[in-house]
Amino acid sequence: MSVEAYVPVLIQIILGVVIASAIIVASHIFGQRSRGNYIKDAAYECGLVSTGKFHPRFGVKFYVVAMLFILFDVEVVFLIPWVLVYREFIVAQIPILLPVLFFLFILAVGFLYEMKKGGLKWER
Repeated sequence: MSVEAYVPVLIQIILGVVIASAIIVASHIFGQRSRGNYIKDAAYECGLVSTGKFHPRFGVKFYVVAMLFILFDVEVVFLIPWVLVYREFIVAQIPILLPVLFFLFILAVGFLYEMKKGGLKWER
């Protein structure tokens, strides 16, 4: 291979470094951390002077529900490849249905456990 084959890769690397550096510098100059700018440091409240804390505290319940959503969402993502290759497994006579049903059973048991414990109830 000649050196000319790597020129596009070199250009892409240089362009990536330049853009990343420009974004970091612009964020440092114009971002909220710039010193002494009251307008930038204040929260935007539709043109009104803001009242209260800038960043209200979220309850632990918010994070628990978010983590449970991610957990069950990731579990469902594991089913997508199975759905896509199910016919190939049937043609090759590979028993795939029972392991997937066991996986779904464990998923349902976990979901029922969370419902029984009240992990998905927002008001408590």
